[in-house]
This record gives sequence, structure tokens and C-alpha cells, in this order.
Amino acid sequence: MAHTAMSGNGTTAGDDPLQTAVWRLRSRACWADAAALLPPDTPATALQRATLLVERCLYTERGWAEAEDALRTAEALAHGDEERGAAACERGQLAYASTLHGVRDRADEARAALGRAAALIPPGAAGRALLDFRRGLLAENLTRSPQAARAAYRRAHAGAASRADQLLLSFTWRHLAGLALRDGELAEARHGFAESLRIREELGYLVGTAPALASLADAESEPEASRLREEAGRLFRLLGGVPTWLARQLTPPAPAPDAATA
Repeated sequence: MAHTAMSGNGTTAGDDPLQTAVWRLRSRACWADAAALLPPDTPATALQRATLLVERCLYTERGWAEAEDALRTAEALAHGDEERGAAACERGQLAYASTLHGVRDRADEARAALGRAAALIPPGAAGRALLDFRRGLLAENLTRSPQAARAAYRRAHAGAASRADQLLLSFTWRHLAGLALRDGELAEARHGFAESLRIREELGYLVGTAPALASLADAESEPEASRLREEAGRLFRLLGGVPTWLARQLTPPAPAPDAATA
């Protein structure tokens, strides 16, 4: 995502100091504080504010009204196809998060918004890889179409790699690995989960590190699996129980009934 009069996204040395501050807050689950640093008076900053607050909804299951307000501002300020497409992509993500968390069924809105974004953002444009990834999320988690999800994730992965978008690569690695795990491809799953974890640790993406640890644990055998889950749980508690949905993944499976008592 390009930000007018700013350089980088805050993850590397030499980036704009404002973006560095925003990234540090975002990576520590302080989305509202990060958004407060950005004046909503240009298309780029308004869109970035909306992105942060939509992400907060996905990770915390709260802040829906603030995200809607920020998104409406971004939509009103957007000029040109790519800015309108980026705003539509965020609209689709917010509707997806609402549906996924059972707040309100907005699956049709999510599909329509991402379809509109696809019509506005041309292949090869800066926002296309993120759009492809989000279309994969929709296919995997709402449509229950793993083949369509895999194809979308692969397009997103290639696009992120071509633009050296390390954060997005950490997501595409993780979700491709999740599909591999579902298919019983343990070696492929371990590799993808390990790459996702490596990137997130290198970026300092703390809020995404616990999910990466937990996912890798699902593909490992004992005692490594328990060690990874313990580390994920420590980070999860450190961030005050964020992301909320990780609590289910960190709950150990119930022990099998003893043969003598079954």
C-alpha cells in the first residue's frame, strides 16, 4: 500500500518515522493508538486508518463501529480506481470478519466488495496480492472451497514475493501450510508454518507470532508441539488474550479415554 508523503511501512530501517511508530503499535495489538497517529485528511492516511481498525475487529472481535466510520471516510476520500479498489477490499475484509466471528452474516457483502475491488485493481498493481489473499480467506472459511482458496493464496504468494511484501508472505505461507496440513502433507505444512514464524519474528510482528507458533505446533510431534504451544500461550497472555480466536487453538485436545474405562 502506498502512503502519500511517507516511505516504507515501518518494518525496516530508513522507513518514515511515522510509519515506524504506527508499525510498532500495530504489531503489539495497539491498533487504536496506531490509527490515532494518522490524520484522516488524505486518501492514503484515511485508508490506512481504516485498515488498522478493520484488523482490530478481526483480532479482537470489537471496535466494529469505529472501523465502519473509518471505512466510510476512506471511501469518501478515495480517488481513482486503485484507491476505490483498496477501500472496497477493506470493506470486504470487514464484512468477512463480521461473518467469521458471528457478529452478523455479511458474506454476500464481502463477496460483492471483493468482486468490486477485483474490477478496480488491475493484475500486478500494488494492492492485488492482498486482494487475492482475502479472496482466498473467503473461499476457505466462508465458501468452504479449499481448491479455490489454494489458487487464490498461490496468486497472493507470488504477488507478495514479487513486491518483497514480507508481512503478506507470512500470511500466505501460513494459510498454504494450513491447507497442506488438512491434506496430510506434513513436511509441506511444517515448512510453510516455519517460514511464516521466521518472517514474523524477523519483522517483530508480535501479535502474529503466537498464531504462527500455534500453527507450527499443529504440524509437529511431541514434545516440540507442547513447547511451541506453551510459547504461544505466553505471548497470547502477554497481549491480553489477542487474537481472541487463538484461545480455541491453544486448548489442548481432550485425552483419549483409557481402554480400561471406555
